Amino acid sequence: MLARMSSEPEQQIGVGAPDAFQRLWTPHRMAYIQGENKPSGPGPADGCPFCHIPEKSDEDGLVLARGEHVYAVLNLYPYTGGHCMSVPYRHVADYTDLTAAETSELAEFTKRAMTALRVASGAQGFNIGLNQGAVAGAGIAAHLHQHVVPRWGGDTNFMPVVGHTRVLPQLLADTRNMIAEAWPRP
Repeated sequence: MLARMSSEPEQQIGVGAPDAFQRLWTPHRMAYIQGENKPSGPGPADGCPFCHIPEKSDEDGLVLARGEHVYAVLNLYPYTGGHCMSVPYRHVADYTDLTAAETSELAEFTKRAMTALRVASGAQGFNIGLNQGAVAGAGIAAHLHQHVVPRWGGDTNFMPVVGHTRVLPQLLADTRNMIAEAWPRP
């Protein structure tokens, strides 16, 4: 929500020196910043969200598709609209610990996510990756998940760079429905 839509500098009393900057408040990001929904320990019983998502309905869990070993889910804190993940059901942290069947289905779900995102949103490119361990940037290091981040020509702008804010054009529930409808069936 924009604090003000005027070209006049906003008068701020008691909050530091007045300036000419507008504010785009994103209080929902505090849940991510403060580590809400992060597991308290290394096991599935320690509150791992990736272990609990499959227990929910597809709509409540933002699940796009379910397989035998893997499911696809929207990222609750996306980098771009449609940012999703392929996640094994089994609570496993390291890619080398996946079984052959889990590895195969993880790769297949990543391909299906790309296809669905191209159909649903016209994605022109993708960032795809695994962050192995907290030091490599894994937000939830105890449960492996592969990111599929759709990209479009000209999709970078000043908001993430200058404003440290990502602008998403659609509610997550609507994005989930759009991608789930486009999800290729085997």
